[in-house]
Amino acid sequence: MYRQYRHKQRLTLTAAAVLVPLAAACGSEHAGSGTAVARQAVTGVHWTVDSVTVDGTAHRAPAGAHVEIGDDGRAEGNYGCNHFSARASFEGGRVRLSDTAATEMACAEQPMAFERNLARTLAAGPLTTAVKGDKLTLTTTAGDTVHLTEEQDAPLYGTRWTITALGAGGTVGSLPKGADAHLTFDRKTGRVTGRLGCNQVTARATVSHSRITLGSPGTTRMMCDASLMDTEKTLLRLFDGTVTYRVDHRTLTLTSANGETVTAVAER
Repeated sequence: MYRQYRHKQRLTLTAAAVLVPLAAACGSEHAGSGTAVARQAVTGVHWTVDSVTVDGTAHRAPAGAHVEIGDDGRAEGNYGCNHFSARASFEGGRVRLSDTAATEMACAEQPMAFERNLARTLAAGPLTTAVKGDKLTLTTTAGDTVHLTEEQDAPLYGTRWTITALGAGGTVGSLPKGADAHLTFDRKTGRVTGRLGCNQVTARATVSHSRITLGSPGTTRMMCDASLMDTEKTLLRLFDGTVTYRVDHRTLTLTSANGETVTAVAER
């Protein structure tokens, strides 16, 4: 669920700052102006966040961190843990945040630490943008930088999809610490294999248009911590039924008939 934040809150600013260079400006733009050029260079592209460099130290982004800006000036993405959306205005060759919303999931320390670093870096003010090939660099007035890369859709088949979040009833939560959950779809065998947090799994998987029909799962029979077994029980409910799926660049979302969701990211 999205909630509005004040600028003084760091997590919101994390998401917002990334969105700043990517959202469309309100008001008029003149052909050939720095504002128009900057907007055209960054909108309509799925940007994967690679890293943020603060005081000369680079911090690698967690898997799944990305930003995508439409021509309508709306920015959406995932920051490795939390989803976010925002609007931004262009000021010549620079961009500034104007409105932000973000989810409030708590994830493992590594992605949360990255979000805090990015928040401190990008909340300071307008950012300059530089696009070279498939690379985008955002730079603060202090010289700190955010590095992003244009990303193409990952294929459903043959990709190891690491499960990062589960959703139900309008809420989304990350997996418990130590959970090893991933799925791989094989076109030739018509099967899906992987792990559900504790045990390995295999099942038939028939893909048709935007749906996947999953057969009865075969699993190993290990016992793990209660939190991992709870995660496994949730994922097992995907099987013996049909789910809808959507691939958004390197993010896969599975939605069951009862509205439960599974979010996974493609391994690099």
